[in-house]
Amino acid sequence: MSLKAFAKSVFYLYYDGFRSMKLGKKLWAIVLIKLFLFFVVIKLLFFPNILQEKFSNDKQRANFVLEQLTSRKD
Repeated sequence: MSLKAFAKSVFYLYYDGFRSMKLGKKLWAIVLIKLFLFFVVIKLLFFPNILQEKFSNDKQRANFVLEQLTSRKD
């Protein structure tokens, strides 16, 4: 069996499985919505855009990042 035929049979396995689902589609939708919300909330709460808040233009941000990457902290 060639790789192309194998990939095609795997695709149709999942395609037929998802097509015949009734409750599973709703559950997958809930899971995907929860994952999306989870990562959006995590991004907003724990990873604020500090450079945007501290500096007003791209040149200042670039200089700050360069200094942070090249400075040695002993």
